[in-house]
Amino acid sequence: MNLTSVAAIYNFEMARARRTLMQSIFSPVLSTALYFIVFGSAIGSRITEVDGIAYGAFIVPGLIMLQILTQSISNASFGIYFPRFTGTIYELLSAPISPFEIVLGYVGAAATKSLILGLIILATAHLFVPIHIAHPFWMLAFLVLTCVTFSLFGFLIGLWADGFEKLQLIPLLIITPLTFLGGTFYSIQMLPEFWQTVSLFNPVVYLISGFRWSFFEMADVSVTTSLAITLALLSICMGAVWVVFKTGYRLRA
Repeated sequence: MNLTSVAAIYNFEMARARRTLMQSIFSPVLSTALYFIVFGSAIGSRITEVDGIAYGAFIVPGLIMLQILTQSISNASFGIYFPRFTGTIYELLSAPISPFEIVLGYVGAAATKSLILGLIILATAHLFVPIHIAHPFWMLAFLVLTCVTFSLFGFLIGLWADGFEKLQLIPLLIITPLTFLGGTFYSIQMLPEFWQTVSLFNPVVYLISGFRWSFFEMADVSVTTSLAITLALLSICMGAVWVVFKTGYRLRA
């Protein structure tokens, strides 16, 4: 493996994040703090507990997921789209570096940035509500798997998009609504039976449920199922990226 090339891509992407700290770190953390203030105070005064957990603490895993899903996609999609936009992607493709190493550099950097953001939001949450993490290993495992999976998904969006507006199309119209409807601010057990069944077709439900279990040992669905769905999404994204490089889709035109 050409680790020098991987490190070059990785360091370049991380340097871009350092130059845009306001956008990549401070802005998501500030918006999450506002969610705590608005939902924790307004709704929390009416819904004091969910299954014995203070409402302010209950929404922490969902808010972290909301941010890392959108930021993973955003970081990875822009990272690969910009070289396509400027034409420098052809220099990268002609360099002595494999597709796997290209993906490792871009996706690794996007996942790292999202992981750091998630941990910062978790630390920020301690300023608002007391949080106890029942299973730190599984919390970190779900966090890393989600960051990598949606960074791969964002990488695919960056290859598919043919304009800057399309980079935000799927995150805004699909991912964000699925996250809000995936139990970010509520347990799906609070819904009528019909809507509970409908919610089970939302893959984000399994991500949030498994992540929330690592904090409070409570989940809307089986933890094993949540882990299986997360790994399945990861496998699908990895397979899709392999197909893209195998066929040259959006790379050779």
